[in-house]
Formats: sequence, structure tokens, C-alpha cells
Amino acid sequence: MHVVKPADLASMKGQEIGVSDWVEISQERINAFADCTEDHQFIHVDEAAAKQTPFGGTVAHGFLSLSMLSKIAYGTAIGLEGMVMGVNYGFEKIRFLQPVRAGKKIRGRFVLKDAVEKKPGQWILSYDVSVEIEGQDKPALIAEWLTMQMVG
Repeated sequence: MHVVKPADLASMKGQEIGVSDWVEISQERINAFADCTEDHQFIHVDEAAAKQTPFGGTVAHGFLSLSMLSKIAYGTAIGLEGMVMGVNYGFEKIRFLQPVRAGKKIRGRFVLKDAVEKKPGQWILSYDVSVEIEGQDKPALIAEWLTMQMVG
């Protein structure tokens, strides 16, 4: 996490903040996500049936790829100096562009889009995020992700 002063945020808008490490999306991770969400559609969990689809094998749930933002942002996104806590605030836009095949790796590319002090000590940071798939030109997803940080 990049620790910055709130006063420095304005000069960082529009800049790439960082690129995360690669994280593998294994079949085991996909199966665990299917169990948690009770979404056992065959394209995610039945390797034999999924081979018969245009995907050529099992793919991660789009929401699994999206949920990985928390992990991949941890070492990459901004932490405000004096932060007491940070939380997800929501999304303005999410587009799933390409499925992630089981066994592939993903990483996040983060650009600070905006930073607004909603009320004293409460900041909304907006990121343009692209979740890239190793070896692929087209990302798995793009999103405008909003986080809230409380500074004490």
C-alpha cells in the first residue's frame, strides 16, 4: 500500500498508482467460490462439460475475478496517512470482458481517477481498475471502484 498525505491526492489524479503481483485462479479457488455463492454452473466446476464450450475448459465466475480486487489492491492501492480504516464503497461501472480460465493468473492495474473529501476525515477514492490475464491482450474486467478511507 502506498501511504500518501491527503493533500497529495489532487496531484495524483489520472496517474497509474501501481500494478499488483500475479495471483493464480486455480480450479480449487473456483470450486470454493462456487460453494460459497452456491453458483455451481457447469462452466465453472465441471471440467469435462466445460471443455465442450467455446471456453474450452472451466472458467472463473466473473464475481470471483471481481472479488479478487481486495487482495490485489492490498499492496498496490493508496492508504492515506493517518488512516483508521478503509472500506469498499461501491462501483460506478463494471464490465466483464473476458473469462479467466482455471489455472490462469490475474493482476490489477490501478489508476487514481478521483479523490473527494466527503466530510472531514472521510475520503472517497475512485480507481479505474483493469484486471489483466497473464498472456492475454484483453483484460478480464474493467471497473471504476470506489473506496472510503477514514483518517483520524
